[in-house]
Amino acid sequence: MNAIKQLLQDLDPVLHERGRLAIVSVLAAAERLTFTELRDALEMTDGNLSVHLQKLEEKGYVVIDKLFVGRKPQTGCRLTRVGRRAFSSYLDRLEAIVRQGRGQAPA
Repeated sequence: MNAIKQLLQDLDPVLHERGRLAIVSVLAAAERLTFTELRDALEMTDGNLSVHLQKLEEKGYVVIDKLFVGRKPQTGCRLTRVGRRAFSSYLDRLEAIVRQGRGQAPA
């Protein structure tokens, strides 16, 4: 099997989906975001965001918490340590694919 094909097969399928990759990318830059902040930043529907967050939570990449701010409920989302490592590994694989595609030796 050639190197690029192997790298592509090694990409995390949970993170490789466009919506989930967008969520993880935004969460990687923040300590915690509310559901509303995440929804608005990504311009996703509530339902679409909820489904993607559920898949990320099942994999252990995201933690979802519920707090009360004043008297209003607030749902928050953050990446777990496992999620940050998975995202970093995903980015490393993408970089390796780019290097291979450009004919550069692996770093």
